[in-house]
This record gives sequence, structure tokens and C-alpha cells, in this order.
Amino acid sequence: MLPQITIFGKIISTYSLCGIIGILVAAWIYCYLLKRRNRCDSDGILMILFSGIGILIGSHLLYGITNIKYWYVIFEASSFKEVFSILGSIFGGAVFYGGLIGGLIFAFIYIRLKKLDFNDFADCGAISIPLFHSFARVGCFLAGCCYGIESEFGFMSNNNPLVPAVVGIRRFPTSLLEALLNLALFFVLLNLRKSKRLRGALLHIYLISYSVMRFAIEFLRGDEIRGIWFGLSTSQWISIVVFVFAAHMLHKHQCLQKTKKAKSNTST
Repeated sequence: MLPQITIFGKIISTYSLCGIIGILVAAWIYCYLLKRRNRCDSDGILMILFSGIGILIGSHLLYGITNIKYWYVIFEASSFKEVFSILGSIFGGAVFYGGLIGGLIFAFIYIRLKKLDFNDFADCGAISIPLFHSFARVGCFLAGCCYGIESEFGFMSNNNPLVPAVVGIRRFPTSLLEALLNLALFFVLLNLRKSKRLRGALLHIYLISYSVMRFAIEFLRGDEIRGIWFGLSTSQWISIVVFVFAAHMLHKHQCLQKTKKAKSNTST
């Protein structure tokens, strides 16, 4: 684990570095795929920037919700400065699911406002998201956050002042596992894009696949910041909701495809 590195005399967070690299690579792939579908990549870039607002809002908002048990401290503050300091601590972190949901909502709004083709932009986005997430999870591993349960198989850090919980304890590499699964999902979706029958369904397939993946991985997580509700973590409850929603949308999409095919056969 390597939370920070020094480049040209400046200390840089490895998590931030991996995140930036992931954004650049995923954005390039996204624009490339849009071009292959004869869509304007400038719309893709603008949508990325617009959805970025949703990502920031959603990721920090959900992080604050997982810290709801600390909200009472706000009312004990003696000044506005202290209130803002407490809010910064409560909402200062980021949660992937919050960013994903926020980003998708803002992306959907952008597509509707610009009257773009939802199927192509959603498909290309679905392929790019797990690629970015793979880079981000490598950053998590290097930073020491999102760590796993104590395990004989895993990694141990001897010095990590940012995450003391990983120092001297061998933990299962949940971040690396999720990075590998996301990378595999990226290649699967990249191959599925060739199927005309699945055009417009890749986002649903991604959400179903990731929700199942995340639900299972959560059992191997060891950090308590995720929040536990009735025996399941916040992310597991969200995974259930996302799975049900995406499965419904995929079924709806398949029914629509069958209806179109039936009409086409009738007309011929």
C-alpha cells in the first residue's frame, strides 16, 4: 500500500492519481465508442462534464448519509465556523454508488435536454464506467481505504498514517478483486456492444452485473464506514434496489424489442 508518492518534489495522492488516469482513459474510450456509432464526441465530453456535477453531489451526499449517526454533533457546535468544519468531516468523503447514481441522473437530464439518442450514449457510458472504476479501485488499494476483512491471504501495510486500521494487519484485497472484476466486466460489455439485439440494454446489464458483484464483495469488506442496516451494509441495500430496477428495465427493453420485431414481421 502506497497512499502517497513524490513526483518532482511534490507529494501526490496515489488515489487521486489513479482516479485522474481512470477518468482520462475512460473518457477517451467513451468518445471513441461514440464516434464508432456516428455520434458527436463533443456531446460526449459535455455530458461527462455535466454528469461530473452529479457525481460530486451524489458521492458526497451518500457519504454523509452513511455518517448519519454523527449528525447530532452539528447541533453541539458553538460557531458557524465549527458547523462548516463538522459538515466537511461528515460529507468530506465519497461513495461510489452515490456518484454513480448522481452521475447517471445528470447524464439522463443532459440527454433529454439535448434530445440525444439515449441508447448510444447509455451503451458507451456503460462500457466506460467499469473501466474507470477499475483504475479507481487500484487507487483505493494503494491508499488503504475500502479495506477488507482480516485474512491469511492478503496484504499488510507497515506504514499508512492516513488509514491506521490497515497497519500491521493482513487484510483481504477487496479493492484489487473489485478492480479485476470491473476490468472483466468492461471487456464483456465491450464485446456485447456488437449485438444489435442488446443495443440500448448495456447500461441495464452493467447495473445488474455490478450490483451482484458489489453485494458479494461487501461480505469481504472490513471497514465500518459503510454503515450497517439490519445486517447489510448501505451498499448492499443499494445493490438490491439497483438490481431490481435494472432487471425491470432490461425486461422492459427485451419486451419492446420483441414487439418491434413482431411488427416488422407483420409488415413484411
